[in-house]
Amino acid sequence: MIRWGAVVFVVLAASAATAAAVVTPMWWLLAVPLLALALTAVHDVLQRRHSILRNYPVIGHARFLMEAIRPEVQQYFVERNTDGRPFDRDTRTVVYERSKGIHGEKAFGTELDVNEVGYEYLLHSTVPKEQLTTPPRVRIGGPDCSKPYEMSLLNVSAMSFGALSANAVRALNRGAAAGGFAQDTGEGGLTSYHLEGGGDLVWELGSGYFGARTKDGGFDPEVFRDKAAHDHVKMVELKLSQGAKPGIGGVLPGAKVTKEIAEARGVPQGEKCVSPAYHRVFATPRELVRFMARMRELADGKPAGFKLCVGSRVEFLAICKAMVEEGTGPDFIVVDGSEGGTGAAPQEFEDHVGVPLTDGLMFVHNALVGAGLRNRVKVGASGKVATGSDIIKRLCQGADYTNAARAMMMAVGCIQAQRCHTNTCPVGVTTQDPKRARALVVPDKAERVHRFHEATVAQSLQLLSAMGLDHPSQLRPRMLQRRLDHLTTVGYDEVYDWLEPGQLLAEAPKEWAHDWALADPDRFVPL
Repeated sequence: MIRWGAVVFVVLAASAATAAAVVTPMWWLLAVPLLALALTAVHDVLQRRHSILRNYPVIGHARFLMEAIRPEVQQYFVERNTDGRPFDRDTRTVVYERSKGIHGEKAFGTELDVNEVGYEYLLHSTVPKEQLTTPPRVRIGGPDCSKPYEMSLLNVSAMSFGALSANAVRALNRGAAAGGFAQDTGEGGLTSYHLEGGGDLVWELGSGYFGARTKDGGFDPEVFRDKAAHDHVKMVELKLSQGAKPGIGGVLPGAKVTKEIAEARGVPQGEKCVSPAYHRVFATPRELVRFMARMRELADGKPAGFKLCVGSRVEFLAICKAMVEEGTGPDFIVVDGSEGGTGAAPQEFEDHVGVPLTDGLMFVHNALVGAGLRNRVKVGASGKVATGSDIIKRLCQGADYTNAARAMMMAVGCIQAQRCHTNTCPVGVTTQDPKRARALVVPDKAERVHRFHEATVAQSLQLLSAMGLDHPSQLRPRMLQRRLDHLTTVGYDEVYDWLEPGQLLAEAPKEWAHDWALADPDRFVPL
């Protein structure tokens, strides 16, 4: 309220000084600057382009002053993956420029140290191909699926209403509708805000089964069936774990369980909302696989899958064995890297638990290949995906498509103030405070989401053509190179063991044999 009090004070002071100046001209010396401040404040509150100015009139301009000199302060924004490699030194700049439709070329050369251990690059061709004009799509749906979905190469990753404001959800959904890509609802429930914009949806259920929940916290199949039948729901997903906080659930304090959130999640208003660390619908790999089939049946044949951050190799291999023995399984698996983000989590879990996306993705891909399942299960990759090169790299490592959360948040105006858990987001993205959320103007931010997606996918296709390829399906691990030390650079075909189809079923190679032997489709063994 202080910032609004300051605006009112400036307006009143400007009015008083102007009135005094009419009588005594000397007052114009004070009235002119006060009028300038007052007009700026009013303009900032009424304009619909910059969320931070709508919430912080006048003083918000200080941020844009810093933005104007960002080449000198760019190092402040350097982020790193959990394995120590640079995330992207100017990812924020790339996202903001693309979402705003700004030409993104840069002067001078690379800002990355090409001799740094872990540096990665793609191999281009001497004879590039003509760039695809229509982005290819990925068909999600195995042999048991009667309503497959054509997925974009880049989509909105799981973010719940509650974590995001209603306006942020609306903007993402409208952007997805305009660009023809999918929005994952997150585990906070399927809400009216997800449905009103017309965008395609992946409805995610977590261990709290919010939106399809019985009074005692279990799974309600009839409610799930009714909601999954909505035309905008294209796929259904069970969240096993999240990259930023794998192995733990969550608690929403009663004070934050508003009427809207209570209705969306199917929980009592004003009471503590608990998302357990474990699921009730399965206790063994075989039960998980059977539940996938049940979800697909309840969704009337729409693709069903699960999301996880990889932990125990043995446990995932046990799921693969259960899929083989049951003759069914998920239509898709989303691999969430441990470097992924969250609104709030213990620091120890954010930094020290879970497998990073690169390792987890290649393991899941190879496990499915080795078990003879890869042709029926599509794999999505989620975890700091933000640029066209990120998309191509993840496809080289075994993914079929990618999801992005952080970059999409930036597209709707997130400035990474890291106040998501305080309900005081300065740009209205991660808050349930209606006065702050109003700063996010939905039509403007929806168009930014659309532009960012369109430009980023187009950039991935330009990279593809530069590599001499006609389609993403032609990408191979060897096309992505990595520096292992100052003298050695190899392709990803040499970095990792790549299994042949059905190899685990025939004779598991030495590096896999121990874990494969321990994997039990009837129990989870955390080894």
